[in-house]
Amino acid sequence: MHHHGYLWTGPKERFDDEALRRPPHPEPPPAPVSDEDTKAEQLLKRYREVVAEFPTSDLPPIETAYWLIKPRSLVRGTWNEAKEAAAWIGERLAEYAPRFASERDRDTTSLAQLVNSMAERLKSGTDVSLGFYLERPSYLSLAVVTCSPNRTMPELACPVR
Repeated sequence: MHHHGYLWTGPKERFDDEALRRPPHPEPPPAPVSDEDTKAEQLLKRYREVVAEFPTSDLPPIETAYWLIKPRSLVRGTWNEAKEAAAWIGERLAEYAPRFASERDRDTTSLAQLVNSMAERLKSGTDVSLGFYLERPSYLSLAVVTCSPNRTMPELACPVR
């Protein structure tokens, strides 16, 4: 078992585009029945867009394990030990904490406790995912996904090994 780390920051409104954060439904919507069926045409067009963009988009997936199908270039680190992966999270939290929109989220004691709990979760094979609002309204997403195999989606292949 090993762990992959992912980080995304960007505009909150982009993060809120949930269609690109969800895997597409396995079956496409029905084809338009006529040229006047613009609603069905728009739905089919959006479906095709999501099919093409979801696997390549850098947006954090709603289900953490789906990071594994994203481009390999999005992996920010790979660790064999849960403590090492949790330490990476801790380093990122320390790096971004001054920009957290909420003063409460900047509390170093709470952040240290959070990192310790992440190490325990990762050690048990559970994925971890964190999100924080940053100033200007931006968003920070951090995730560490357990791999080989992933507990929630064992059918997903490892992006690195």
